Amino acid sequence: MDSTSPNQHHSSLDSTVPESRKDSAVPPSIGHMMSPDDPENPQNWQAARKVYVSIVATAFAFAVAFGITSLTVGIQGLMMQFQVSMTVAILGMSLYLCGVAFAPIIAPHLSERFGRSSVYLVSLPLFALFILGAGTSKSFAAVAVCRFFAGFFGGPCLVLIEGTFADVWSPHKTVTYYSVLSLASYVGAGCAPIILGYVVPAENWRWTQYVTLMIALAAFLLGVGMPETYPREILRTRARRGGYTINLAKAESGVTLAEMARITIFTPLAMAVSDPVVIIVTLYLALNFAVLFQWFITVPVVLAMTYGFTLHQAGLAFIAAVVGAIASTLTSSLIESITNRRHGCTSMANMAPIEHRLVPGMFGALGLVASLFWIGFSAKPTTHFLVPIFGTGVYVWSSMSILTALVSYIFDAYPAKGTLSALTLMATTRIIFAAWLPLVIIQMIMGLQGQWAYSVFGFLAVPMIAVPIILFVFGPRLRARSRYSAPTMSNGSHPMSHHVDQEMQMGSMN
Repeated sequence: MDSTSPNQHHSSLDSTVPESRKDSAVPPSIGHMMSPDDPENPQNWQAARKVYVSIVATAFAFAVAFGITSLTVGIQGLMMQFQVSMTVAILGMSLYLCGVAFAPIIAPHLSERFGRSSVYLVSLPLFALFILGAGTSKSFAAVAVCRFFAGFFGGPCLVLIEGTFADVWSPHKTVTYYSVLSLASYVGAGCAPIILGYVVPAENWRWTQYVTLMIALAAFLLGVGMPETYPREILRTRARRGGYTINLAKAESGVTLAEMARITIFTPLAMAVSDPVVIIVTLYLALNFAVLFQWFITVPVVLAMTYGFTLHQAGLAFIAAVVGAIASTLTSSLIESITNRRHGCTSMANMAPIEHRLVPGMFGALGLVASLFWIGFSAKPTTHFLVPIFGTGVYVWSSMSILTALVSYIFDAYPAKGTLSALTLMATTRIIFAAWLPLVIIQMIMGLQGQWAYSVFGFLAVPMIAVPIILFVFGPRLRARSRYSAPTMSNGSHPMSHHVDQEMQMGSMN
């Protein structure tokens, strides 16, 4: 974070405001943060307004996440109509994810210049246009191109939700609100096969895109009145309306193209080979997401081959995934509440060490390994179909618990610029891996058989169990030695950095 003291920031702001405006109508600003007692500060909004903004951001993220997996329900239809192989048909999902992968790089710069609400309200309609294009395409090449650009333009909705939640909710509840916003992406992706499993057999694959379009339209109508939440944009807008100038601290995401490229491209690449904390977290989340998205390809295939499931029956199997995501939100929030009570945490000024955010990930790491072996060795005709289906629910619970813990930890692990670069690397890498594995998973299963294909992932996940434990024990020391950490780092907590432009991640898919 900017090393300038709060008083200096106040002075830099006041010096640009005419004497006639230096009154309570122009609340002071600390950098790009608004004064805690400023009535226009999103964290001071009434609960109903905060909830409305959160619901809108969730709806936008849900629509785009629904679009990721929607086409997987129509793979057979794509193969038949365009005479392509299954691997080629899966490109419809993989290219969409490749488009989304650009969002962590560009979204911070867009929201810095235009605010969050403007980006939301431009991003989703453009997304919808390309979804419509995919649904009406006459060739698979056209489907593939439209799906890529749908992901490219829709991606900011998956990324901005993190910044929106950080704007309106207190950082001492970081794990809780990150688990809630992750729920939008997980449930959105999980609901697509559940809903479309009934629609596609009655219509055709094109309805996977038409239903996505309807959901996007509903989300857009809900969000038309969405207020701006980004503090810097609120201050700039207030200055324009008041007829005075304002000199805010330099944007953490950079001002010039060279600065922007350094913070969201070159520094992330450097961190990928030089920072131990970022390296192990990035690798773990890449494995996590790669396996997560291959389920949307393999579950329908395995259930059809092993148990004779129809398309809509296979879709219903994803109810377990949705339940797993909801369970993760509940357990992660419960763990954070218990931790906060034990440390007497009630506000940003009294936060527990950020290492305690890793606790849900410790449980999730064990569940991840167990679920992979569970699914691999139970998906066979002699075992009831509910056994592997429940296993996928456990995997999703584990996956989301790990994501919530590790991303919440990185939120405040470094000063602002370091956090921004780390989150960019983590998000882009895991999305790329999620795009890659579904393209080869069927060949893996056919070559190794299901038991050993998933055992490979299980064995890879075993050493990863140590990641949240290592960070819990050695995290402060590792970060203190990092070139991206401030020399003033104390007990491993950077609550101020929580308010930087943190719309990095889909989690999802964020």
